[in-house]
Amino acid sequence: MLDPFQYLLGALSGSLVGFSLGLFGGGGSILAVPLMVYLVGVPVPHVAIGTSALAVAANAATGLVSHARQGNVIWRCALMFSVAGIAGAALGSSLGKAFDGQKLLFLFAIVMVVIGIGMLRRRGHEGTPDAACDRGNAPKVLAAGGLTGLFSGFFGIGGGFLIVPGLIAATGMPMLNAIGSSLVAVTAFGLTTAASYAFSGLVDWPLAAVFIAGGVAGGMLGSVAAQRLSSRKGALNTAFALLVFAVAGYMLWQSGRAILG
Repeated sequence: MLDPFQYLLGALSGSLVGFSLGLFGGGGSILAVPLMVYLVGVPVPHVAIGTSALAVAANAATGLVSHARQGNVIWRCALMFSVAGIAGAALGSSLGKAFDGQKLLFLFAIVMVVIGIGMLRRRGHEGTPDAACDRGNAPKVLAAGGLTGLFSGFFGIGGGFLIVPGLIAATGMPMLNAIGSSLVAVTAFGLTTAASYAFSGLVDWPLAAVFIAGGVAGGMLGSVAAQRLSSRKGALNTAFALLVFAVAGYMLWQSGRAILG
């Protein structure tokens, strides 16, 4: 049982995760687990993972509502991408269990660096405002969703960081629409993971509640910030890429130490 101060830290952590999800459509799972373990002090890592998965899903859903109200979600694309992604994640998670965990994190960090470079190169590209998903690009969207889910399940983290670039690559939609639409998949992936852990009794429900409450406020602020940044050409893409580089650098350092140590 956690003490009241730890629950306060849980609410603060939730607000940070919610802000990241609202602003970038990603960063939830990567930020939530370390915050649960190192800041809040959850003693059992599996409980931290299960609780954060539930909280991230709920916070993503809150951010989704804000983005949907602002008209940033392209629903058909989001749903097609999510369905394919869930199937890919199921396969990826099975394959990932056969590999060393630290080596997986190292490889994933390299993937993130490549993604960040790609986002910086596209920072001057505003996207196609009327982007849509139809029979013409459906195979590309489904393939991108399946591949993103495969990577997400294989590496176990980072769905949002992969979903946003995947949606942009498959549809050419603007960054802001990709962020809003990505939250459909982040919610679906998070609920799938959370259900598995909950059935095993690995969710701290009171902590999840305060984490989600903090995330609601953070998510609203994040979506407002994303809307404002989107009006400045390339600013949102650049901010997204810089966050990706920061997290990738930390992961390379931590996993590299573990592999060499």
